[in-house]
Amino acid sequence: TEIRCQEKSKGGLCYEVILAEPAVNVALPKLPPTQGKNVSAEEIEEKLKAAEERRLSLEAKKMADWSAKMAKIEEASRKKDELDKEFKTHAKEVLHTKMEQYEEKRVQQLSEIKEKLKTHAADIEKTRQSLEQQKVEELQKHLEDKLRNAATLRDDNIKKILDRLKEHNTDKLNEVRATIDQIEALKTTEKTRIIENKLSTAEQNREKELQKKLENIRKHERRAELVRQNKAALAQKTDVTASSG
Repeated sequence: TEIRCQEKSKGGLCYEVILAEPAVNVALPKLPPTQGKNVSAEEIEEKLKAAEERRLSLEAKKMADWSAKMAKIEEASRKKDELDKEFKTHAKEVLHTKMEQYEEKRVQQLSEIKEKLKTHAADIEKTRQSLEQQKVEELQKHLEDKLRNAATLRDDNIKKILDRLKEHNTDKLNEVRATIDQIEALKTTEKTRIIENKLSTAEQNREKELQKKLENIRKHERRAELVRQNKAALAQKTDVTASSG
């Protein structure tokens, strides 16, 4: 009998049992000779058969033990696979449940955040409108105060002007008219004096310009006379030289 063991997978073993015929050339143990007793061939044959039966019984027992062990190993492997499968299924269900709970919680949190943002935005808009309304009211009040003050000041100025106009009587008006006439006369006299001064200045400038032109003419005549004299002297000198030659 031969038993071979081989590991097929992690945590599992494969056993291979090979049954063979008894070897013919197996040397049987020699029994010590019994003195004084003759053993017949039949007795020897019976003993051999008994020994063979015992050997077969032992081998059968070993095979039964190995089969029981293999059955236990297979049962343990099957239970292990079932436990692994149950664990994986349970873990998958737990993970799926947790994912669903997480998704529901996330959706709920997002919904709460959106509601808070809407409420916050509404509060901000309400505050902004309130501030704008308050600012508009303050600006309107300020403009009304300015207009009221301007109207009061204008009424006061008009009243003062009317009072001043009432205070002016006929003599005052005549005095004002006389003063205006004097001012106009002075303006006319001043204008006349200015015009005369301008005319006098223009006349003086014209005389200066004439004097300058006359002086230039005199200079030109003197230069021309000098040139004529030089020409006459040169001609006379030429005549004297010619007569000497």
